[in-house]
Amino acid sequence: MKINQNSGYWITAWREVLRRPRGVITLSVLLLYLAVAVWGYTGLGTPDWKTEDFQRAYQSPSWQHWFGTDIYGRDVFAKTIYGTRVAITVALIAAVLAGIIGLVLGLLAGYFGGWVDDIITWLYSTLQSIPYILLILAFAFVLQDKEFSLFGFEFRIRGIRAVYLALGLTGWVGLCRLIRGEVIKHRDRDYVVSSLSQGAGGLRIIFRHILPNIFHLVIITFSLSFIGYIHAEVILSFLGLGVKNVPSWGVMIDDAKLELFRGVWWQLAAATAAIFFISLTLHIFGDTLRDALDPRLRGRKGQR
Repeated sequence: MKINQNSGYWITAWREVLRRPRGVITLSVLLLYLAVAVWGYTGLGTPDWKTEDFQRAYQSPSWQHWFGTDIYGRDVFAKTIYGTRVAITVALIAAVLAGIIGLVLGLLAGYFGGWVDDIITWLYSTLQSIPYILLILAFAFVLQDKEFSLFGFEFRIRGIRAVYLALGLTGWVGLCRLIRGEVIKHRDRDYVVSSLSQGAGGLRIIFRHILPNIFHLVIITFSLSFIGYIHAEVILSFLGLGVKNVPSWGVMIDDAKLELFRGVWWQLAAATAAIFFISLTLHIFGDTLRDALDPRLRGRKGQR
């Protein structure tokens, strides 16, 4: 039977999130991170991370410099803000790119089956057989500092562009498998058979009827994938395959390696704290979102 995925369903789910204390708290923290990222992106009123003053190098946290300063006298708080911008940007673009690829391929494989399903299954099985960290490292390395032309337009891939392309082109496998399995379960249900009997085409059934009934899985996966993309960006930047010449949490951790020998701990603490709180918040919020969007879980977990 077709699940009615109308506006009332989403309003009810949203209310389920907001009536849970953990939903309100985690949503507030996520909005704070987003506001910090936008603040860092606009640059309006943000502390300047580029200003160097060797006379104030390695100053410990104070009211003037909340997270202290680095070897060049740059404000670590300003670097953390800019790192938030980098992390949110990479995670958002990578999640959207991987989500589109995984969703489209999963819908096509699950509905049409046959040789279409065989090709897509072979593709994601091949990618999944490669350790993920090695896969994104390979993609990031290959995409670094590349220039190409397409239809007369020149494109240059470097720095942050290489990061979100590497993550987006490798991170769609899990969603593709999930969507494929759900579509296989839905394609033989009564509402799909009824649409077929009325002459509806395959693409119309996929995007008009099946997709609205499984779209909550896309949203849940989208929220949870943020954690992985943020961690992957940190790893790539730490290894020198991420952003160049600008602060990011991975670069800050890399810079802090030598600082620890001098007893300078605040740059490492700032970066790891920023990563910890957004990871914890996204994990709890994703769990809350799953409970709210899945009608089978509302009654059982509504009091958590």
